[in-house]
Amino acid sequence: MINLAGEAIADKRWTSKQKNKICQSRWKITTTIVKLIKQAKNPPSLLISGSAIGFYGRQTNRESQYQAIDETFTKVRKEFTHDVCQQWEEIATQAVSAKTRVALLRTGIVLADIDQGGALAKMYLPFKLGVGGKVSTGEQIMSWIHIEDMVNAIVFIIKNSEIDGAINMTAPMPVSNAVFSQTLARQLHRPCVFTTPAWVFKLLLGEMSDLLVYGQKVVPEKLLTAGFVFQHKTIEEALENLIN
Repeated sequence: MINLAGEAIADKRWTSKQKNKICQSRWKITTTIVKLIKQAKNPPSLLISGSAIGFYGRQTNRESQYQAIDETFTKVRKEFTHDVCQQWEEIATQAVSAKTRVALLRTGIVLADIDQGGALAKMYLPFKLGVGGKVSTGEQIMSWIHIEDMVNAIVFIIKNSEIDGAINMTAPMPVSNAVFSQTLARQLHRPCVFTTPAWVFKLLLGEMSDLLVYGQKVVPEKLLTAGFVFQHKTIEEALENLIN
């Protein structure tokens, strides 16, 4: 069973109402699924449940330049994204039994074709118009994954019964926002000279702006150790594949 359902976390300003919607859209359906699994005479052998690298909370930009985060990382920053994911994971983990394995997908920024929506679609237009650029200092690390590797990793987890618990779903080579911005602009044959100050995003998006201004340097240690081979390891290759 695969459950990745949940209200989009980056589509609307984080009002109290929207925060509750984000939480409950994840927690309620997962609670229901776990209840059904526990009641089943023949439960599924695997529950794959969504989560996100937001579990780890933000790193300051200086920290994120040096501290690589794998699945054993415990010095999390307790903020909204962590609280959402922690509760989500705790609920899903209740389905663990001798018959049911649980995998928690701590997913980074998923990059897909622009007609499929998602992060790249949101960034595409300003860069295509030549007004894209880094966010704030550009030092914050973006932990991303190509949609093809995301899907392949899910299939890999299904087929490999030794993998369970938290799994970082990110490419092995995260990059700074500045590098990401320069690479995207280069793929579109556009300049990358603009900088949007952090206060602009704070004014427009409120607390949700933290997703853009801060980051985490997350690495997929479990997948790599288990032998998963990424098809899109570098941001240059991933963006070239999606744009050209």
